[in-house]
Parts: sequence; C-alpha cells; structure tokens
Amino acid sequence: MKSILSAFLVVFLIGCKSKQSVTTAAANENTEVSKVIKGHYKNEHDFTTLNIRANAKYEDEKQSHSMNADIRIKKDEIIWINIKFLGIPMAKAMITPTKVSYYEKINNTYFEGDFSMLSNWLGTDLDFNKVQNLFLGKAIDDLTKDKWVSEVVEKMFKLSLPNDSDVAKEFYFEGANYLLKKETINQASKNRNLEIRYPSFKEDKGMFLPNEINIKAEQKDKITIDIEYKNTTFNENLSYPYSVPSGYTAVEIN
Repeated sequence: MKSILSAFLVVFLIGCKSKQSVTTAAANENTEVSKVIKGHYKNEHDFTTLNIRANAKYEDEKQSHSMNADIRIKKDEIIWINIKFLGIPMAKAMITPTKVSYYEKINNTYFEGDFSMLSNWLGTDLDFNKVQNLFLGKAIDDLTKDKWVSEVVEKMFKLSLPNDSDVAKEFYFEGANYLLKKETINQASKNRNLEIRYPSFKEDKGMFLPNEINIKAEQKDKITIDIEYKNTTFNENLSYPYSVPSGYTAVEIN
C-alpha cells in the first residue's frame, strides 16, 4: 500500500473519461525554441479550485490494483486526494508547498515529511509546483530557465538538454497548441528513469486538460500507472478535511 499511495500522490490528473480530443498538427522544422515554450505557457489554467474524479490502474513487479479517487486542488496551495478501493475509502493525502502528508487504513500508518520522499520514489526532484504541473498536463520543469536543443521527432517538437548534462530531459509537444505529449527524465548515474505520456487532451472552459496519463517510473523497482478521468468541475467551494486517526503509526520512507 505504501508504494501505491506514494505513486498516486504525484500522478493523479485532471480530465474526462469521454476522451474528447482537441485539434492537433504536425511540428514545423523552422519553429524556434522560444515559440514552442511561449506557445506551451500560453495555455494558462485560470481557476481557483478544481474537483476531480479519476479511475486508475497501478502495477509493479509484484502487484496490480485498480482504484478510484477524489482529488481537490486549491490552485498553488493544496492538493487533497482521497483514494478508494471498491468504493471504500482506504487512504488520504494532503500536499502543500511545504509538506507531504498521508495515511492509509490497511496498515494503520501515516507519513509526514517534505518532497524528498516523492522525489526519491519517482526518481526526479519534485516540489509543489511540479506536482501541480503534472496534474494539469504541463511540463514538470520551468522551461524558461534552461537552454534547450530543438528538433522535430515523429511530427512533434522535441526540446532536450545538451548531452553534457548528468540528467537527460526531453519534452515533446504537438504542433497545433503546443500541448505536452511526452516528457522523459533519465539519470544514468542513479539508474533513474521516468516517462510521462499524455495521449490526448480536451478543452474545458477555455483550458486544455489531459484526458488520461500513462506513467512509467524506474529506480529500484519498475512501476506503471494508467489513469482515466471521469469528471472535473471548477471553482466550487471545496473543503479539504485531513486528520490522522488516533492509534496510527508514523512511517519513514527512504
């Protein structure tokens, strides 16, 4: 349960099960890096709160589980997740810019700490903004802070770091709206590999949101997560209840 919950803290996303798609187009060889980056960030997410229902499947080398979740986001402040198995609440998480907390009912355990747990688990440095970007289908990194090499691969724009970097990062964008289709982060020195795919998007209230997400993460273990979205609503008056039940035992995750 600990590994499953740790995964879902960082990969549940917003979308819709109907898999509506937006217009896409092939990339142009002559498009400059700055145009790709500006086009990607032009797709702003202007909301106060976001309420999500999602279905997902988790699989590693030892186990496979299907689950659903209620996810509530207060933009730039709170990510709240309630995970259910067969409709029964089994775990709850609260993520803020300074803290990661969760508890799970199977083993009556809880965790409170910073983002190092999630970073170590998925094999890349994370903070609140990066986790929120995952939920919104945005590039994990701030693309304006690095110098990128640009090329067209499989009709998509590809931005990558120079080869002399210890961490290899690649971001792939479609050509019509510069929506993120895939990102990979690999660190050979630590045997870390992370791949995140966004097969399709929908437009809702002027904002592009993922329909689904496919994740493969490898460090000590290999895991895959496939998420399908059911429903999203914006700007409701949401609550974020979180309280560790009495008698639960604190755990440390390395």
